[in-house]
Amino acid sequence: MATNREFLEYTLELLGDLPEITFRPMMGEYLLYYRERLFGGLYDGRFLAKPVPSAIALLPDTPMEEPYPGASKMLALSSLEDQDLLVRLVTAMYDELPEPRTRRRENQQ
Repeated sequence: MATNREFLEYTLELLGDLPEITFRPMMGEYLLYYRERLFGGLYDGRFLAKPVPSAIALLPDTPMEEPYPGASKMLALSSLEDQDLLVRLVTAMYDELPEPRTRRRENQQ
């Protein structure tokens, strides 16, 4: 079951206090980025975050779920009601997230 656009818009609204939040559609789901670093995504109507140490420290009792079969487990936020917590989560994670990969041009060797 794909994530609907309304859930994406709701999530982006909650994260509206953060600059540079972007998303990328991916096979009916959405990858979420903060300042070009992937921090999580929306999968089957669920908000999942990368399980970096700062995220686990902020949400120690949060269950882990696979975004899709065979994928690495991520933190599954059951409620997005606490907008302040969500913003703190994403900003706390930033320094632990990998930097975006630079794409090589096809003609470049």
